[in-house]
Amino acid sequence: MINKKGFLWGGATAANQYEGSYNQGGRGESVIDYIPGGKQRMMLSFENKIDIYSRDEKQYVYPNHRAVEGYDYYFKDIDLMAEMGFNVYRMSISWSRIYPTGFEEQPNQEGVQYYRKVFEYLREKQIEPLVTIAHFDIPIEIARTNDGWHNRNTVDLYAKLCETLFTEYDGLVKLWIPFNEMNACMFLPLMTVGTDLTKFDNRDEALYQCLHHQLVANAMAVKIAKEINPENKLATMTIAGANYAYDCNPVNVLAKTIDARMFNYFCGDVQHRGFYPNYALSMFKHNGYNIIMEDGDVELLANNTVDFHTFSYYSSMVTDVVNEHETSGGNMIHGVPNPHLKASEWGWTIDPIGLRIVLNELYDRWNTQLMIVENGLGAIDEFDGTTVNDDYRIDYLEKHIEQMEIAVNIDGVDLIGYTPWGWIDLVSASTGEMSKRYGFVYVDIDDQGNGTANRYPKASFYWYKEVISNNGLK
Repeated sequence: MINKKGFLWGGATAANQYEGSYNQGGRGESVIDYIPGGKQRMMLSFENKIDIYSRDEKQYVYPNHRAVEGYDYYFKDIDLMAEMGFNVYRMSISWSRIYPTGFEEQPNQEGVQYYRKVFEYLREKQIEPLVTIAHFDIPIEIARTNDGWHNRNTVDLYAKLCETLFTEYDGLVKLWIPFNEMNACMFLPLMTVGTDLTKFDNRDEALYQCLHHQLVANAMAVKIAKEINPENKLATMTIAGANYAYDCNPVNVLAKTIDARMFNYFCGDVQHRGFYPNYALSMFKHNGYNIIMEDGDVELLANNTVDFHTFSYYSSMVTDVVNEHETSGGNMIHGVPNPHLKASEWGWTIDPIGLRIVLNELYDRWNTQLMIVENGLGAIDEFDGTTVNDDYRIDYLEKHIEQMEIAVNIDGVDLIGYTPWGWIDLVSASTGEMSKRYGFVYVDIDDQGNGTANRYPKASFYWYKEVISNNGLK
């Protein structure tokens, strides 16, 4: 078990993958509403081959429109969380449910009141809300009009959203994550920054400009939150994966080191230390990237660092730039297959010890509290009409929790919480599939959006309930 009091046990979802009701309650359209489901989803997003002005509903399914009907089921689902013993729930708001286009002067009160009821009910059930403000969910009009986060004006639109949230939910929410998986922008740019990269001559330069604007916006969020209530706590959130060199060839070791710095550490270095690290500035200079930074940006970053670090961990990667291999990957982490490890049905390397490695690396680097806010196994579940016997999911989570406990109890890592992804079945972010299931609760919806949306606890539901009651594994 975890040898510390007050550990946060729960689960995680994202509004765009959970809520559905994309045109209800005054909600405007989001970029995610134009991204189709299916195995081509990630490549379409990566290559910006998605029309953000129209949808082809004859050729594609748009699963996020219905998602898993969380908008209608929220309060019943919170009851399930309480039954499992959650004391924290990581969720996100839909930006376009608060500001339908992003450009309005006043928020959509129906959306504001809806989330207020959700937060109040979570508090009633003694569940702490950990709220992500932007989780792959930018209003479509900001993408069309502003080129998403490439436009500096989007920082101001986001700051307006933050001020509304921190003001409206003061006393209900104190734990905030301004951006989900900030380092994912290099792989899913349309989904993460809402920018059509085909408009720019230099793709990577444009993306780092978007990322700079998000880093500035993150610091602005910290500033606004602390001014409204100094008790607010804000975290950065990144994808984290152990990164191994394929062998001891110094070329591979160097490549692995460079990859790890720019992917695992860059965003966290800026947000925890308050300045751009030398390795990033040198990379910009070497590649001729002209990243525009306005007056005051340096001071804003320096004076508004985050309080703790959250991250997702699903898999590890292996770097080999010397030899040719087939590629493998997981959650936008790509490399060569690891001969010592197995992979999931979607090819994501399963590496529990890698989680312990990551926990130690991040804690040693920033000496700040850590929280694992995504971790889980996407798998095909066989539903028997009443439940799913998902021993494979239990095995995956058990081995990761074991390494998490070793990191806390033996290595001394200050880990404060764990919210597996997604505690209930959701639309997959990477593929848009429902058949790629993560949850402790089965939702009766298929890849085509058909089904009752009824909820059924799986075997893992009762297993995780016992883990929580024991403050970890027996």
